[in-house]
Amino acid sequence: MLRATIKLCCGIAHDHLRRLPGLKITAAAAIQKDVRGLVVRGSHRLPSKIPHYVQRLKGKETATCPEPAGDISTSRFPSVDLSYITQGETALKRALSILQQHTSWQAEMMLDSGAAVSSTALPGLGKVFRAEVILAVPVAQLHQELFERIEQMPQWNPTLSQVKVLQRVGADTLVTHEVTAPSPGNLVGQRDFISVRHRGKRETAIYLVGTATHIEPLPLQEGCIRAESRLSCIVLQPLAGDPSCTHFTWLLSMDLKGWIPASVINRVLPQSQADFIKHLCQHLSATTCP
Repeated sequence: MLRATIKLCCGIAHDHLRRLPGLKITAAAAIQKDVRGLVVRGSHRLPSKIPHYVQRLKGKETATCPEPAGDISTSRFPSVDLSYITQGETALKRALSILQQHTSWQAEMMLDSGAAVSSTALPGLGKVFRAEVILAVPVAQLHQELFERIEQMPQWNPTLSQVKVLQRVGADTLVTHEVTAPSPGNLVGQRDFISVRHRGKRETAIYLVGTATHIEPLPLQEGCIRAESRLSCIVLQPLAGDPSCTHFTWLLSMDLKGWIPASVINRVLPQSQADFIKHLCQHLSATTCP
């Protein structure tokens, strides 16, 4: 739309600008400034360079649109990277929609820490589990552990053997590979996941979403089954009246692949959420996590 608008404006003004070279330079600079402003504000559909038909307005002096000072730079985002951002943003919108719905949730389990796990069935996702708990840890600290320091998760979560960031797309999107740890007597067996992880912010809450994706080349891990995260969303919301605590909400829907009875999956997934919260609390015990 922007490209078509610029062409139209340039065509209408061509004769006037040819007779007024000073106005030509001013017009080109103004268009360049507007486009650069849109890029800085986060449009991922704009080209990193001013189109050639705008450059011709000013001649050689109007060359390349300078890169914005911020992290968002469209020249750093080829189409495959943009697809990861789109997947992350789509997952975030879906999670927000679920959180805003007046859905009937069925209680699954209650933990000693106060965490409650419930579930519901949703079209396109199947069984979705929701864990909620109040943690005596500020949002910023949890955000660091769950997004910025994601590769260190196996150090405190024994259910994971590896978390590796395969690609970073800007400041808010990661492509990760996670491998679960082998466990004797595990009914499900070892799994690995390739996921897009994306963070967003709405008012005071931070949203950490994840969904399955594909990246080449990444062969299957020996002894693992490639499973998929349909949707994961952790919401970190400062507790009203006490910003040193966090209202922690986690939506989780997964396709573990392989032949697994539904009754097993319905036990394993909420238990995995409960275990994750327990290990996270132990890791952050210095902050008097419940």
